Amino acid sequence: MHTLEPYYNWRSLYTAEEDERSPFYEREYSEFEFTHHLYNFLLHPQWDDFGSETLYLKILFVDYNEGVAIIELLGEWNDAVNNDIMFLKREVADVLIAAGINKFVLLGENILNFHVSDDSYYEEWFEDVEEGWIALLNFREHVLKEIQKANLDYYLVLGGEINLVGWRTLQPLQLYQLVQSLVTKRLG
Repeated sequence: MHTLEPYYNWRSLYTAEEDERSPFYEREYSEFEFTHHLYNFLLHPQWDDFGSETLYLKILFVDYNEGVAIIELLGEWNDAVNNDIMFLKREVADVLIAAGINKFVLLGENILNFHVSDDSYYEEWFEDVEEGWIALLNFREHVLKEIQKANLDYYLVLGGEINLVGWRTLQPLQLYQLVQSLVTKRLG
């Protein structure tokens, strides 16, 4: 897993460590020291730790004018044992919401498993974004089934056309506009 890097082609457009409103502002990264791990697997040092033992992320892009954040996730999303949603909500989403973000695109190709606890933090996040949304892109089928089984799809937009295999060929605002159109179609 140490060779699995966060998507880096948008770094010329946005880096969270240079964004004063980001929860990772002024964070320094090493290309050589592996300090994070998922169980007994080392992780590439570009992934951001936000308090969870099993879930890591990278904020790939934020546009405050559009109110959108695109975040790539890695690991096991475990609310039952580690309360990962609490850490994600408090340490990342709340900071971005306070800065004006109300649309979240969560890329989940590298989420290996999902374990639910309850829906309190999902409900709170959903209420906090008011006119916005939280869209899950490219999560694995078994992960989506667990999310749906827990009825979290009431708070999250997921599945169907929202799975965009070729998202890496798009610029971030193109991806946002495509997701926005799909979410609007689904909610409308």
